[in-house]
Amino acid sequence: MRTALVHDWLTGMRGGEKVLELLCEVLPGSDLYTLLHVPHSVSSTIESRRVVTSWLNRLPGIGRWYRYLLPMMPLAVEGLRLDGYDLVVAVSHCAAHGVTVRGGRFVCYCLTPMRYIWDTVGSYFSGRRRRDLRYWMLRRLSGVFRRWDREAASRVDEYVTISHVVQERVKSCYGRDSRVIYPPVDTTFHHPVSTPRRGYYLWAGALAPYKRVDLALEAFAKLDAELWVVGEGQDLAWARRRATANVKVLGRVSDDELRRCYSGCRALVFPGEEDFGIVPVEAQACGRPVIAYGRGGVRDTVVPADDASGRSPSGIFFDTPTAEGLVDAVRRFESVEDDFDADAIRGHALTFSRERCRTELTAYLCGAGGAR
Repeated sequence: MRTALVHDWLTGMRGGEKVLELLCEVLPGSDLYTLLHVPHSVSSTIESRRVVTSWLNRLPGIGRWYRYLLPMMPLAVEGLRLDGYDLVVAVSHCAAHGVTVRGGRFVCYCLTPMRYIWDTVGSYFSGRRRRDLRYWMLRRLSGVFRRWDREAASRVDEYVTISHVVQERVKSCYGRDSRVIYPPVDTTFHHPVSTPRRGYYLWAGALAPYKRVDLALEAFAKLDAELWVVGEGQDLAWARRRATANVKVLGRVSDDELRRCYSGCRALVFPGEEDFGIVPVEAQACGRPVIAYGRGGVRDTVVPADDASGRSPSGIFFDTPTAEGLVDAVRRFESVEDDFDADAIRGHALTFSRERCRTELTAYLCGAGGAR
């Protein structure tokens, strides 16, 4: 069976690239198509594929400013013509599902429809960043992109989504049914390590506006508790300026150190809304509970303390995305902190393992398939 994989761009290893890496193992002989590729930016498993890029890849310095070329991406991705393949799988959060496929089965593993054209431009470009050219470009062109995005979606045979919230979004944006297969989380690497339990809470992730580190900083300025902030991104310097005396902004740490941070914290604080959210699962794999804004992927991955199913809880939700809402959630957590069982929390996280994802994707792609 001739197979091909498609990805938006190859510029670093994030959640979508972890999905692509696993698909390279499930479909080992696949060619790989993408808009652009920064050499050595992804894992050796991905780099070992035969990579075919669009004409965008020939532009000088494209790896630094490709996000400003969004208006060109529909034309560029449609120029990637995949003929003669029995199976094509696109991992898409932007334009990858718009490739031209002639013959064969075309499956899109949808990380999300383009959130910055459908519903969340403001969350990607908060008030202090609305001078960014991309914000005004997306505001002007969102209608055009939506029409193109719907047309591209109509050419896909089947959709797979990473969570139930993305499943609902695919139905709303594209009118398409889909099958939920949760993405892989490395629950083998992320496990409890021997470290003294400390009195800090942890925020971890990319320091981008939609991750809502601002909300965490504002909340902990009102709390008599310590917060550690781990990660890097465009808001790192801003976070360091805003941090109060009880907040440590550590910046980038190694994977081993992140695992120790997970294992040693009282709880992970997760105030943003994400389509799945790997960080909360990693924290739970280390046996630690999660205090999360109760929308998005966490509704699939975290068992709230007030869950009626009888399952052992793995976190606390708050319903209002404000500092006051998070402060109240932290205080509620501290009142029931002893009710959380580290072994049960890790057991829940194991249901999102890499091995589970591999098994489900293999069965879906190599079996009968079909949207369910």
